[in-house]
Amino acid sequence: FTAPPGHADSRFMHSFYLAPGVPSSSAGITYGGTSRVGLGGMQSKVESAVFAMHRGVAVVIADGTATTGNVLLDVVNGKRIGTFFTNKPPPAELNTSDQAKRARAGSCKLLGLKPEQRSEIIKKLADLLEEQTDRIVAENEKDLAKATSLAAPLRSRLSLSREKISSLAKGLRQIADSSHKYVGEVLCRRELADGLVLRQETVPLGVLLVIFESRPDALPQVASLAIGTANGLLLKGGREARHTNKYLHRLVQEALKLHGAEDSVQLVSSREEVSELLGMEDDIDLVIPRGSKELVRRIQDDCRGIPVMGHSEGICHVYLDKDVGDEKQAIEIVLDSKCDYPAACNAMETLLFHRNHVNNGLMAKVVRNLRKSGVDVFSGPVLRRTETFTPPAAQSMSHEYSAKECAIEVVEDVTDAIRHVNKYGSSHTDTIVTSDEDAAQMFLRQVDSACVFHNVSTRIADGYRFGLGAEVGISTSRIHARGPVGAKGLLTTKWLLEGAGHTAAQFADGKSFFTHRELPVESSV
Repeated sequence: FTAPPGHADSRFMHSFYLAPGVPSSSAGITYGGTSRVGLGGMQSKVESAVFAMHRGVAVVIADGTATTGNVLLDVVNGKRIGTFFTNKPPPAELNTSDQAKRARAGSCKLLGLKPEQRSEIIKKLADLLEEQTDRIVAENEKDLAKATSLAAPLRSRLSLSREKISSLAKGLRQIADSSHKYVGEVLCRRELADGLVLRQETVPLGVLLVIFESRPDALPQVASLAIGTANGLLLKGGREARHTNKYLHRLVQEALKLHGAEDSVQLVSSREEVSELLGMEDDIDLVIPRGSKELVRRIQDDCRGIPVMGHSEGICHVYLDKDVGDEKQAIEIVLDSKCDYPAACNAMETLLFHRNHVNNGLMAKVVRNLRKSGVDVFSGPVLRRTETFTPPAAQSMSHEYSAKECAIEVVEDVTDAIRHVNKYGSSHTDTIVTSDEDAAQMFLRQVDSACVFHNVSTRIADGYRFGLGAEVGISTSRIHARGPVGAKGLLTTKWLLEGAGHTAAQFADGKSFFTHRELPVESSV
């Protein structure tokens, strides 16, 4: 540890560097007393490690009880277990704690800029994306060439085409054009008493940690939203997108140089485990995971003391009600929801049919069109129980395929559809296709999801398509932000009170009186 373990500022040391030939007695090491479980042998262990290190042998001192697996295998496999003793100087890269502190200082710098200056930075980044498209694609191809073992959905997300880059640039300009509204928006003004005026304003959350895998397009999106809202940002991308992320971050830094705010966006490229980042509650204010359900779940489970915003699964439904109206339109909605981008979290995973469609031919027609589009269809338990010839059984009604696969199931009516969605869905995005306005309104009100649609593809659940410019992710949480999270989801508020020597005693003595009069809202930006 950098200090006695009980001290508030003590940090665990993952590596210890000692120059060749220097004895441990000259390294500034202090030994504490015997621990409640130890026998006082730490000094002997350290001196033995130094002895071996000076003879060319690296050493790890680790607690054999600190891991659920085999500590020796963990060390051999390169996991950051224990303290690594080495006589090779450490790399000249910032540690994540230093990066987080720089990001917080950068947030203050962004907050001190005028809204139009923050907008200029984002517009500059959009220009750079378009100007450097060839180089971005080339870096992305390096990553794709190494990603031969990557699962198909992740490989799809890893790919960064020219069309994606063009769309990114448009989204960034949308953020830039509206960024003046974000920070400093006055939400309410109230006269508390004569000469005592209270207002509530939007302010940045602080420092965000965004952990994403495969999707390098998230980097400029999230960076722009952080810049527009004056938040500091730590970005931790997956190794599979290393070349693309490194170059995109370089472009972000170039844009930030316009107004000297380079520190505000940091790319974490050191070998720190995600679990270590999640323990930095003093440095990070919000964690946003973007990736597979396994990644999101792991972060939600492991995060200690830092709020996590995100969703673990995208089990989205399309329900074809009794009266769908235009059958051609209904089929187009189904195909778009599944086939437009099957790996997306807002792609349809379960298609529900009103029971009438089993016999009137619509279910057969829709299934034919899905198969013609290359989609493998699986049947739910109700369909298999009531019909003789059905597709293979779905492994679960709560399964996220993230591919050209989906489940189909039969329900009795809109009430049964709502029950199914609320039981098996993930509170992400669900849609009803119907010409019955009463059924539509019932579905819209009673389905408990972040996004609920009527006669619309689930794929429209997207920050750019919602006019947010971009999104840091889609949240299924019920606290703070829900659905596609754009700039406003990265803000909190503070109360500002201005008076003229007012004290609580004046009100207690009856010398001053509360008026609590609402005042017109005026932006302080």
